[in-house]
Amino acid sequence: MAAPSQTQNRLSVAVIGLGSIGGVAAGCLAAAGRHDVVACVRRPLERLTLDAPGGTTEVPLRALTDPAQAQPANWVLLCTKAHQTAAAAPWLKRLCTPSTRVAVLQNGIDQVRSVAPLARGATVLPVIVYYNGERLASDHVRLRQGADQDVTVSDDETGRAFAQLLQGTPLHVKLAADVRTLLWRKLLINAVANPITALTLQRQKVLRRPDVQELCLAILDEAAKVGRADGANLADDEAARALATLFTFSGGLGTSMYFDRLAGRQLEVEALTGAIVAAGERSGIATPLNKALLTLLRAINDAVDQEPIGR
Repeated sequence: MAAPSQTQNRLSVAVIGLGSIGGVAAGCLAAAGRHDVVACVRRPLERLTLDAPGGTTEVPLRALTDPAQAQPANWVLLCTKAHQTAAAAPWLKRLCTPSTRVAVLQNGIDQVRSVAPLARGATVLPVIVYYNGERLASDHVRLRQGADQDVTVSDDETGRAFAQLLQGTPLHVKLAADVRTLLWRKLLINAVANPITALTLQRQKVLRRPDVQELCLAILDEAAKVGRADGANLADDEAARALATLFTFSGGLGTSMYFDRLAGRQLEVEALTGAIVAAGERSGIATPLNKALLTLLRAINDAVDQEPIGR
């Protein structure tokens, strides 16, 4: 469990990036009132409105717009898109010490590898996010919960400390022993939901089309072979399981890549489809369907300016 000083006292929590995921996390923590929360953002704000299943809450929220204003924190929640990690380096440099814990709420399978070199010796914890967040305005986010857990972390000291951090919030934390497999299972869900909603500019209802389902299963079968070679304990019918999981969510939900395309922002390509293709190349496994998706998604990104950090 966490050290006594971290369970008995208020902790300082910095949230880098106030998009759909970070906005929900910051709003839930601020509304619970147990810790001192600060948002690291590009534009100033004084309050945040959170729409959650239990109702709408408006909470005051301290925001910093310059890394020079930041002080070391007990916890840092890195909630930028994975392709913005390098741009978060100035924030991490100011916020992190070796005693800091960095929870990485990002997609992908290589969070520790990408964040640890920037975190000044801090402990890095991958967080698998299942809740659906939607950014309605710069100071307004919506939380939708569609699974029996909202986030999953490793069942170790740092993971249990993160679960304690979120106590009193609407977000439910699950502890797991085999996080590598779960990271791949989350990646499989993202491997079809994100690219297809972004390319068709439709919400997840499009996945229910019979022809799209057939395409999804083929993409997922290909990706699951790569995941097994990468050390994930994936079932023989993992593709069907992933698609069934997607169908537990409302067809009216969007995905992060869908919302980014609508807003004209860079798509989180490399941490999702790009990660599958790269892992396939390392393992010598062909991924023609995922490569085709990657080509189309990269073509979209070529026409979009890089999104500034913390927007």
